[in-house]
Amino acid sequence: MWQSRSGPPHVPWLEPDVNDHLTALAEAGVTGVVVSPIGFVSDHLEVIWDLDNEAASTAKRLGLDYARAATPGTDPRFVAMVHDLVRERVDAPESVPRSRLGTLPVWDTCPRGCCPPPRRGAP
Repeated sequence: MWQSRSGPPHVPWLEPDVNDHLTALAEAGVTGVVVSPIGFVSDHLEVIWDLDNEAASTAKRLGLDYARAATPGTDPRFVAMVHDLVRERVDAPESVPRSRLGTLPVWDTCPRGCCPPPRRGAP
């Protein structure tokens, strides 16, 4: 489920809204949810308000058990990973991929057509 917009203000919000999705899940017989703010690395206003207040309140009203997964924030393992990725890129020659996931290179820029934008709204 999505909770926020990506891009400029004229781009529609991604859907479904977390509260609408919680309602649909409850109507489908789901009794509990774990919500994870995967697009955020720290607890800030959008996470705290949208998930810890609004979504938690919606879940309570619907009788859903509700938990929100933590963001990495300043966890030393997360900070070390970010440091390592930055160091790797700063120290690497331009011809080397930014990072490696197993044996797959992850480049600074994608080749043309690699990452098409998501479809938004009606076709």
